[in-house]
Amino acid sequence: MSVDERTATSDGEIGTKLRRGITGPLLFLFILGDVLGAGVYALTGAMAAEVGGALWVPLLVALLLALLTAGSYAELVTKYPRAGGAAVFAQRAFKSPIVSFLVGFSMMAAGVVSAAGLALAFAGDYLAEFVPVPAVVAAPLFLLLVAVLNARGIRESMAGNVVMTVIELSGLVIIIVAVGMLVGGGGGDASRVGEFPAGVDPALATLSAAIIAYYSFVGFETSANVIEEVRNPRRV
Repeated sequence: MSVDERTATSDGEIGTKLRRGITGPLLFLFILGDVLGAGVYALTGAMAAEVGGALWVPLLVALLLALLTAGSYAELVTKYPRAGGAAVFAQRAFKSPIVSFLVGFSMMAAGVVSAAGLALAFAGDYLAEFVPVPAVVAAPLFLLLVAVLNARGIRESMAGNVVMTVIELSGLVIIIVAVGMLVGGGGGDASRVGEFPAGVDPALATLSAAIIAYYSFVGFETSANVIEEVRNPRRV
């Protein structure tokens, strides 16, 4: 009998000292907010520079690739619902503390780079439009506020995430409605959705943008790190 089986509770949950304060809807909004923040708001311009109006092509390619990883995470995290995510999966697969450490360290390093990139995008491209604060000052303060909120507790962190996700979704809805009104009124050029920049190879441009777009879909793997704080994780 495995450790997970020995520590399972009567309702099938794995025993943990962490507070199970995350419901299914909260977990969904947590992942959604992570994906939207990294992709739509921070990388759309970079992808458009590669493929022009055919922006949907690399997004679709990256989505299909991301679904492979997401499917693996969904299977593994229900089988091994332990905080640690990829490091736990690596330990189970290879039975090697070194491999597990390297995978965990790599995930941590990727998270640090991701958080730094998004903080700079927020402080430089968005906050500066409203408040003239240097990014070198605003970005660390933003990360400090997020760290304090996370340290306060998972429920408080999730509540803050819900607010941010609603703001992100509201911005997208406004853009969709505005573009819909523009196109409905005869504006815009629908033929540009299949137009690549002049002088570029569509296949190479799509691959290059898809690599960028793949980053926009990551975020779902973070759900594995909070799985011990999710109610009924095997079902959710």
